[in-house]
Amino acid sequence: MKWTIHQLNQMPKKDFEFDETVDLSELSQSSEIRSISPVRVKGRAEFRSKQAAFDFTISGEMILPCSRTLVDVRYPFSISTKELFIFHKTEELEDEDVHIVEDDLIDLTPVVKEEILLEIPMQIFCESVQKEEGAPQEGKDWQVITEDDRKNRIDPRLAGLGKLLKQEDES
Repeated sequence: MKWTIHQLNQMPKKDFEFDETVDLSELSQSSEIRSISPVRVKGRAEFRSKQAAFDFTISGEMILPCSRTLVDVRYPFSISTKELFIFHKTEELEDEDVHIVEDDLIDLTPVVKEEILLEIPMQIFCESVQKEEGAPQEGKDWQVITEDDRKNRIDPRLAGLGKLLKQEDES
């Protein structure tokens, strides 16, 4: 997903569509992504004499660890984004969302990587857990409980009061 300014200027039209599949498996080595499928990047580009605008969608699937049990969770994603590349740096340009083209080469790969890393959720939970998989759910003097269990549970420090209330109701 690289184009030189010269290539863009040689095109008969000032816009084009692209649809590519990119292998970004190196993301699984440097982040919390355990694995990532080949990513499809599909979109449209318009270029003018001093800039190129890209409007594209990034889609794929990554495997992330469950926040509670550490088992693998499939996380499909589809990200729509618009990026603007300026061919020559100008003094009045202060927008952070604009990319300056270096070495006359437009490369979308770093932008795609950044968008995927920003898409990783803070927490993700698996639907069901097998006993053999993931982190332990209970141990000595502790266990993972659901919200409903927590609401229905009586504080052991107040259990004696409950007995007194039952005795008063019976008499």
